Amino acid sequence: MIYYRELNIDEINIDLFHAFKRKQVVTDCWRKENGKWIIKSAPFIDDWRKSDYEELIRCLKNTIVTKGLVYGAFINDELKGFVSVEGSLTGSDFQYMDLSSIHVSQDMRGQGIGRELFSAAKRFAREKNAKKLYISAHSAVESQAFYRAMGCKEAEEYNLEHVEKEPYDCQLECDL
Repeated sequence: MIYYRELNIDEINIDLFHAFKRKQVVTDCWRKENGKWIIKSAPFIDDWRKSDYEELIRCLKNTIVTKGLVYGAFINDELKGFVSVEGSLTGSDFQYMDLSSIHVSQDMRGQGIGRELFSAAKRFAREKNAKKLYISAHSAVESQAFYRAMGCKEAEEYNLEHVEKEPYDCQLECDL
């Protein structure tokens, strides 16, 4: 049975991720060329190392400290998915809240966990008076299909900090 709950800062540590499998085998990605979106072959395996988890833990703790949301999906008390939303409004009209991460363990994808996590992120952002979620999203075809199914579209306004950090990400938004 899957259950969902908000995480607190004290439980965010390397042990939390002991049953979490980040691995994603990517073959094709979306790329914007000459103003048009196309699918290009870009095979690689996305898998986190210990240093990636350490950075993630630092970021998630910061999200909580700055009044954001870290929300998890659990099975048998093991984390199988999580989402984080930063605590401040951004954008030229303070219309966005930043969905900074959403991940579902490889062994649990396709079971509705991502949809529930995304819905929790939207509820949180609405409660904080945001008009839209902003997502700097992995460009893999499968990842983009998920975001499109959630109602996301290309962002009207790009967050340049995200673009510089992850130039191959797709900059998306989702109306709340």
